[in-house]
Amino acid sequence: MLNRQSGRRTIAGVIIMCCHESRLFAWLLDLTMRQGFLQPYRERVIGAASGRILEIGVGTGLNLSLYAPGVDGVVGLDPSARLLATARERSRQAAVPVDFIKGSAELLPFDSGEIDTVVTTWTMCSIPDVSRALREMRRVLRPGGRLLFVEHGRAPDRGVCWWQDRLTPGWRRMSGGCHLNRPIRDLVADAGFRIERLDTGYLRRRTPWTFMYEGSARPA
Repeated sequence: MLNRQSGRRTIAGVIIMCCHESRLFAWLLDLTMRQGFLQPYRERVIGAASGRILEIGVGTGLNLSLYAPGVDGVVGLDPSARLLATARERSRQAAVPVDFIKGSAELLPFDSGEIDTVVTTWTMCSIPDVSRALREMRRVLRPGGRLLFVEHGRAPDRGVCWWQDRLTPGWRRMSGGCHLNRPIRDLVADAGFRIERLDTGYLRRRTPWTFMYEGSARPA
């Protein structure tokens, strides 16, 4: 079980992930998201990726060193030029070829069926039109391809949901679009995916920030 200090860092990490872009933002994002208690999530998700991979919200490239040498290659997409610059530097240590695209998940610059695996790690909370983005992810996946994800989102507990719903409007405005209450399971399924695995639970005690969804899905 995580200690209290780790829990505070977890909440801080969600805040940092969703703040407006700045030099400080990129540095804090990288510092917070490379903490050890998030690493098992990354290793499980990235370890399952294969073929040609599209990582949505590649950020500072913290996942890049985890891709197995046998994958065909990774394309990292992010709307932030500053984060992509950091990811490019980090990609020099990757064991796989990596390309980068500055762009939006809501309009992916790929042909239909071009991608084997789509990866998202703590990304869906801040995509403005996440339903459209998920439909785009489904479009670019080949038949039988997979969406691999770990996200924070809507909790199953009524008391936590109450706080998530009430905090999200203000939180979204001050944190660069982060939604605390997005129902990740429903969003993925409603976009035309068949969920094949989903593990959920709190990263620590019950808070509006710490309910996690980790799983995989295929185009239905």
